[in-house]
Amino acid sequence: MKNLKYIIIGAVAGGASTAARLRRLDEQAEIVIFEKGQYISYANCGLPYYIGDIIKDRNKLFVQTASSFALRFNADVRVSTEVTAINPTAKTVTATNLLTGEEYTESYDKLVLSPGASPVRPPLTGIQHEGIFTLRNVADTDFIKAYVAESNARKAVVIGAGFIGLEMAENFHELGLDVSVVEMSNQILAPVDQPIAALAQKHLREKGIQLYLNTAVTGFEKNDGQLKVQLKDRAALDADVVILSIGVKPDTRLAEDAGLQIGQAKGIWVNEYLQTSDPDIYAVGDAIEFPNPISNRPTITFLAGPANKQGRICANNLALGNRQEYKGSINTAIVKLFDLTVGTAGMPVKQLQRENIPYLTATIHGNSHAGYYPGAQLMSIQIAFSPDTGRLLSAQVIGAKGVDKRLDLLSSVIKNNGTIYELTELEHAYAPPFSSAKDPVNMAGFVAENILLERLKVVDYSQLSSMEDDTLLIDVRNPGEVAAGTIEGAVNIPLDEIRSRLQEIPRDKPLLIFCQQGMRGYLAQRILVQNGFSNVSNLSGGYLLWKACQDEEALLASYS
Repeated sequence: MKNLKYIIIGAVAGGASTAARLRRLDEQAEIVIFEKGQYISYANCGLPYYIGDIIKDRNKLFVQTASSFALRFNADVRVSTEVTAINPTAKTVTATNLLTGEEYTESYDKLVLSPGASPVRPPLTGIQHEGIFTLRNVADTDFIKAYVAESNARKAVVIGAGFIGLEMAENFHELGLDVSVVEMSNQILAPVDQPIAALAQKHLREKGIQLYLNTAVTGFEKNDGQLKVQLKDRAALDADVVILSIGVKPDTRLAEDAGLQIGQAKGIWVNEYLQTSDPDIYAVGDAIEFPNPISNRPTITFLAGPANKQGRICANNLALGNRQEYKGSINTAIVKLFDLTVGTAGMPVKQLQRENIPYLTATIHGNSHAGYYPGAQLMSIQIAFSPDTGRLLSAQVIGAKGVDKRLDLLSSVIKNNGTIYELTELEHAYAPPFSSAKDPVNMAGFVAENILLERLKVVDYSQLSSMEDDTLLIDVRNPGEVAAGTIEGAVNIPLDEIRSRLQEIPRDKPLLIFCQQGMRGYLAQRILVQNGFSNVSNLSGGYLLWKACQDEEALLASYS
């Protein structure tokens, strides 16, 4: 039987994973990798931390060099070589050596596209000025790091408040720079919902990051060596270095030119086996689109984890025949923001609303481990779930400790089409330094179950202003807590006094109960309902979440 020749265009996460798995499955195959950059396999997600001197040794960014990968996996690795055209009929590619200018063709039996994505660089006036960068690869990193050092930069402006943008903001701050973040949306971190974003924004401001939300950049100027970032309806910002982090777009040029199908989401269309519209061409990574597991609508994911998994599945299907399906990504992602960690999985509420997918939400606050053991830190969890089946649709977690392991549990349930009932039964490793007997993930499940079974009626902070005019707000916290702040118009009846003060509470008005985090409000609600009060709601997330959202809304209003 003829030994097959595989060509892989693009390395890093998807392409390199495909090549390595292919070799493990087929020792006799000929594997050729084309990579237009100098590096074949590096820690893309570690680049901001190298710029910020958190990772001090540049060599630690590289998983494999071209020579070590070629030796270990017996592959023909051609870096600094760009594939400029694909001829599916002749089954050849045209490549150019970027160092020598040599152009040549190479034949293949099977082809894998892993072209990745390119950063968005809008046609703004002055965007060509020195000191304005995008961050996508090692070369970008080297340029940024050298420029900051050589220019003695003092002020940085990051445009775009996504994961990479905020990581860059933190790392510039760690270098001692004065950092401003400009974001067109009314919140940071588009994949999370506003309440979780509000908690993160408060923390960033406390750390000294200047946030300019609902703010558009209109252009750049440079006078006497000083960059100025022009903003719509606001004063310009001085900058020594600017990072453009406003998103990426799939690199589909080769695929389009070769006549391959491009999908509705503007990515390379692939079937469940990661096979393109040409049966001998497969594709993986940031450039492909696939059905979202929750909405079933075409989507693109720009994450290293899914790209690596796609590479393995693609290689299995190439070597063994189409037998393993790729089931899509629920976009599980996490980011460190100074002392906090923010994680998300599934479809945020705002996306569920756009897709007209019915949902309910539950929000809880819990400790990272047993409260009586030293060092416990508060975390907040918001989940969304189907009102019909209880299927878990999304999860967002923010806190100082233990966020990652809770997100991993929640993500696994979402990925496997699990329900909130599974959250109530998840068995976690428990000892006081690590968790509580009832973990915050369990608690989120308990609250969601109570909502679904109509034992608990909740009101989201954003619904407060639209409640009936005669709604009575009852703050069930202790007087000392109330003295530090409450919701205007609320009556204070501490939880432990509520049974003896039922006669003070009107039975003919809607009641909205709230406490600091939600638990005491739920207990008060159960007392009232079982004493004949029929219209009783609990403020989801408690005063803690309401106050964070109110403060952020007030800040937005102050400069809009």
